[in-house]
Amino acid sequence: MTTSAYSSAARARALPLLRAAHIGPSLAVTCVVALLAFGRGLPVNRGVAVTAAVFAGQLTIGWGNDLLDAARDRQVGRTDKPLAAGELKASTVQACLAAAGCACVVLSFLVGWRSAMVHLCLGVGSGHAYNLILKRTAWSWLPYAVAFGTLPAVVTLADLPPGWPPAWMWVSAGALGVAAHFLNALPDLAADEATGVRGLPHRLGAAASRAVATALLVGASVVAALGPGSAGPWVWAALASVAGLSVVALAGPARRPFQAAVAIALVDVLLLTFGAA
Repeated sequence: MTTSAYSSAARARALPLLRAAHIGPSLAVTCVVALLAFGRGLPVNRGVAVTAAVFAGQLTIGWGNDLLDAARDRQVGRTDKPLAAGELKASTVQACLAAAGCACVVLSFLVGWRSAMVHLCLGVGSGHAYNLILKRTAWSWLPYAVAFGTLPAVVTLADLPPGWPPAWMWVSAGALGVAAHFLNALPDLAADEATGVRGLPHRLGAAASRAVATALLVGASVVAALGPGSAGPWVWAALASVAGLSVVALAGPARRPFQAAVAIALVDVLLLTFGAA
């Protein structure tokens, strides 16, 4: 096999694996942790380790989700899902999940047992609890609140010396996580309901879910901006941008509400990062 042919074959195998891992959300969560580690001023080696640990944990959650949902995805004709479309074998995804799980445990403990226990039990554990049980219930929001809410602690407990983050960081990150749940669920509400998945966004409906997500994002912004106790001009400018984006998120046409909500989430992350500095 030529080098070019080998590279093409490798890409053909890797891309479906990345899609099955929900690579977009996985990278988004990983970037949040990387920014928090930077804002905290973690030593480079510890920042890299905790960021890699979170990425590995997110991979296990994404692959676990698609393994559990493969039959349901085939039922509703989800051609965008590699397992349901026959692009991947379940055994391949299971092997990757096991490897990522081992890496997650090792990397988590490299930065200390406190950070490791919070990440593995509350972060990764919440993600798998969502996949296994809670996504079908009115408590579907809870794993997101716990997993996102504890991300700052995963970072601060990885520092030397380890320490707990302030309460405002838990609250802001948790609200951001629940908002992410509502936004993530919106495109698939009909397909999910057709196969019996009725989380809180499904029970509230699209319009109410969008309103709740926007309110949570605005609330997360306010807490992240004012939580540290002193707000400079850039903080007030950030809050003003959030106010404008929230109007678009609630009343904008077509895809604009979703795009505005994502923009608010980015502002939230930046406020959290600078608040951690």
